Amino acid sequence: MRVSQSNGGLHVLAISGTYVVMLGFDLPASDCEGLLGFSIHRADHTENTSKYLEGMKCFEATDPGFPSGAEYPSDQHPFQSFQWADYSAKPGYSYTYTITALKGTPAALTKFRSVSLPVSTEKPDATQHDVYFNRGNAASQEYVRRFGDRSPEEVPNNAAFTWLSRGLYEAMVAFIRSCQPGVHALRIAAYEFHYEGILQLIKEVWDEGNGVDIQIVYDARKDSPKKMNEQRISELGIGDICKGRTEGKSYISHNKFMVKLENDVPVSVWTGGTNFSDGGIFGHSNVAHVVQDSDVAALYLSYWEELHADHTVATTKKAVEVLTTVPAAPPPTGVSVLFSPRKTLDALNYYGQLALSAKEGLFMTFAFGLNGVFKNVYENAVAPLRFALLEKATRPLADDDPQKAIEEQAIQSLRNKPENVFAIGDFIRTNKFDGWVKEQLSGLNSNVKYIHNKFMLVDPLSDDPIVIVGSANFSDASTTDNDENMLIVRGNTRVADIYLGEFMRLFSHFSFRESLKWRKPDEPPKPLRTDDWWSDSFGDTPRSARRKYFAPQ
Repeated sequence: MRVSQSNGGLHVLAISGTYVVMLGFDLPASDCEGLLGFSIHRADHTENTSKYLEGMKCFEATDPGFPSGAEYPSDQHPFQSFQWADYSAKPGYSYTYTITALKGTPAALTKFRSVSLPVSTEKPDATQHDVYFNRGNAASQEYVRRFGDRSPEEVPNNAAFTWLSRGLYEAMVAFIRSCQPGVHALRIAAYEFHYEGILQLIKEVWDEGNGVDIQIVYDARKDSPKKMNEQRISELGIGDICKGRTEGKSYISHNKFMVKLENDVPVSVWTGGTNFSDGGIFGHSNVAHVVQDSDVAALYLSYWEELHADHTVATTKKAVEVLTTVPAAPPPTGVSVLFSPRKTLDALNYYGQLALSAKEGLFMTFAFGLNGVFKNVYENAVAPLRFALLEKATRPLADDDPQKAIEEQAIQSLRNKPENVFAIGDFIRTNKFDGWVKEQLSGLNSNVKYIHNKFMLVDPLSDDPIVIVGSANFSDASTTDNDENMLIVRGNTRVADIYLGEFMRLFSHFSFRESLKWRKPDEPPKPLRTDDWWSDSFGDTPRSARRKYFAPQ
């Protein structure tokens, strides 16, 4: 949902997803003299409550002396940014947000202009597309506030896991439980397939052949995740419905999808980047995307049957390219599907072509470095705003590998371009920064700790956005070697709004944490400013581009 409103030069755009409401502000530079920031008041019409949103910074002159980790209401300590977001919103709620530009002094703030907007958040399962993002940032101030320095396993009643899931696990359970014996069947393709809660649920629904017809193909090409997959399958006694994908031992069967059939007709598919593992569901950032479409589900079922047959990679490539051809650019309105492995890099180059076509904004996630196709995109694209969220600056390389320094320099060169805004996963490792408390990782992931998502947003705030999401990592291997699947969704503003809000949630979280690398822990705190803090949000600057993008007039 998108709502905009203006009052006397103050313009506000609200973009609501499921758990995120983004707010972009704009105010003429001529009206910004003496501007001390923006307050945000939220009236919750569903729970009949109201509050000012809070931030982590305060004015030095009116610092109340709260302990580390405290938050400050924005009517007393306003947000000094032209773009903010409410990450505590709930799905399917009705809110009114009132944004007020404040001037005066820290001790006597005065209201300059105000705008109020009615906003309704999306329900994750309300339409043809159901979208579920997990929390994806266990190392956060909110985790510490709720659970202290305890690992998720140490928190009673699974409370930490419920918070980390953020509805994704519950949706996965509901998808499986919705299957009825004699009516439905389930076909699953998995890479990591060893989270006990899900495998136990599958066993219950299957019920030794007396329940739902379930068949599973899992990765058995390499010891990891083969050994853990097969150990858990054996422990739970579901080997009769599981088959390992063994062909092409140097590659991986990287899919994470489920096809639901009703009376032998495929009706929906659960896909995305979430592995059937504790780290996938509760640890690093992931999304699950359900498409309620029989044509799309039928394609996935045909693909699953090909995987289950465990043909050679060469045979699979032939079948895959018959099932899904690379569409024209731009893709048709609606949903297109691309499977891997493929004979050539045509699909990867196609994604690069779509990224280059962005006119206003490009947003991408990268779990394993920036492929050359996308280095070219971030070097030569015309979109004035190009975001990238990375697990690391490079693909996995040893510290003493000379190629690592070369790749890091290439990424830095791209980061130096004003149109490119990058962030790399990190967490706060000390209590010495501005009252922020020390964080720790959940311990659920050893390889990819932060950014496991694989999605691309092309002009997401336009009336004709493109969202690409699935299991593939926008790499050569994910195109020509691995078993992968990708959705291309064009023209669905609801889907784009959800993805953009979640992208910016993760980006803001990790961007700040990465920035601490360039600060010394013993530097004095940086309070809210009373000077012209707003000036670099105008002119030919990256902040100006963000202001204009998130609050277009």
